[in-house]
Amino acid sequence: MITVKCKVNVNLKKPAKKKAEPSDEPPVKRRGKVPRISRLMALAIRMDEMLRRGEAQDTIELAELGKVSQPRLTQILSLSLLAPEIQEALLYLPREMTGRSKIHERNLRPITKQLCWVKQREMWSDLIRSVGPAAKDV
Repeated sequence: MITVKCKVNVNLKKPAKKKAEPSDEPPVKRRGKVPRISRLMALAIRMDEMLRRGEAQDTIELAELGKVSQPRLTQILSLSLLAPEIQEALLYLPREMTGRSKIHERNLRPITKQLCWVKQREMWSDLIRSVGPAAKDV
């Protein structure tokens, strides 16, 4: 039998936070906030990937992970059924400077129920026209 003796330094204090070194460039301040529907679209894509890879077995497990109800999770996941162009448009909506979003998940529910992407695109165009000039950039 071999006995090994060594000193071990045990520090029970939290490590001090390192201060960031000052850079030559000023920090970039982003104005506005990412629209909620953009964040929900990204979440739907991520959760769909988790289901496909087997990281989560079903929507019930995903709902528990996300701390939302299973029906709400299903509503969010339905966004992944949209045509790719609509998904991209939702992800790249301009930042909101003031006020509330013009496009809501609730407005997209009828579009997600439509399986034909051509009809989805028509319904999306109608929605964009109805919300006004703020969404014309989409």
